[in-house]
Amino acid sequence: MTLFGGEASPVITQLLREAAACYEQTPRAEAILWSAQAIDPHCLPVYFSLYKFYFYKARLEDAEKVAQKGLDMAAGLGGFSADWTKLSACSAQWHGEGPQHFYLFTLKALAFMRLRLGKFIDSRALIHKLEELDPADTVGYSVIREVLQANVKAH
Repeated sequence: MTLFGGEASPVITQLLREAAACYEQTPRAEAILWSAQAIDPHCLPVYFSLYKFYFYKARLEDAEKVAQKGLDMAAGLGGFSADWTKLSACSAQWHGEGPQHFYLFTLKALAFMRLRLGKFIDSRALIHKLEELDPADTVGYSVIREVLQANVKAH
């Protein structure tokens, strides 16, 4: 399985498939995903799978925590600060695949999580950072920006 420029090992790929197959059995799927993370804590697709799992289970606080863990890991692998507020267009090579792409994609996901939690100011700040780091919108944050704008107008 290739995702975000990294190749998941056959063991991790199998665990992610097993978790997806038993998605409705929440405790089992969750345990399998955390097992995958314990086996290979550097595998970014595991963090992606975990935060999506929690998001779709409407466990947004858990999704946020995992997204932050994923951001920390991607920053470590990419050699840039994990603190998104300290990043600039020059902090990393933001185009292409790899940990940098995962980081941008996860910032977008975090912006959406915070939007869903009603944290509009936090969500807007993340979108502004994405506009700075990814002006070509390679990760599709503009969709979240539009939803955010509609939600802010409605409140």
